[in-house]
Amino acid sequence: MSILLNCDLGESFGAWEMGSDEQAISFVDQVNIACGFHAGDPSTIKNTLLAAKKAGVSIGAHPSYPDLIGFGRRSMKIQIPELISLLQYQVAALCGMAKNVDLTVDYVKPHGALYNDMMASESLRTAVMRAISEINEPLALMLQATPSSQIHEKEAENFGIKIICEAFADRSYEDCGALVSRSKTEAILDREHILTQVRQICQRGSITSINKKTLHLKIDSICIHGDNPESVNLLPEIRQILDQ
Repeated sequence: MSILLNCDLGESFGAWEMGSDEQAISFVDQVNIACGFHAGDPSTIKNTLLAAKKAGVSIGAHPSYPDLIGFGRRSMKIQIPELISLLQYQVAALCGMAKNVDLTVDYVKPHGALYNDMMASESLRTAVMRAISEINEPLALMLQATPSSQIHEKEAENFGIKIICEAFADRSYEDCGALVSRSKTEAILDREHILTQVRQICQRGSITSINKKTLHLKIDSICIHGDNPESVNLLPEIRQILDQ
């Protein structure tokens, strides 16, 4: 099966603009649309949905912790029942707006700190899966491809949901398969290393960690961050690699 390309979009808010959505959307297969809790507003959400409809791409909800000031990149201690409600509120809002323009949402991809916390905590993953399973839509869960992906798939089966495993084109990896923290200088890859990583994913189904360990992973989709200009500018070349 071919590997798809996804991108986080719709992250502008009011007069504040984030990302290069128009440039990115013509090269990707899947768009992860912010739901208003880390970025995005009703007009941005609607405009992003309309752009996705025109481009013919798959739509994912991109919910987060309630953290507009921190762009959803700060961990929060939230009780599980409240977290489930927060997720369902955000996803349901996007699903409703999508229906208004004759679209459907296909999957959910948590954002930022929530994504990282979910990958590190079985209880949080279970909460996210439960939240998705209780929404009256056939939604998949997009999460990070790791050496534990088979375990994550079995967890998701308990809730009747499918998993989409993604790798990151522009992020470096620890030996365990976790992303290198953004607080470290080597966390974000440069142009040359982005293209090298994409080629390795497509040709060998693996990623090399910062300590040169080869990680063989099940990868369904590759993520490009829309707020990373270097990555967005490389989209034509990345698209060409995927289409070879």
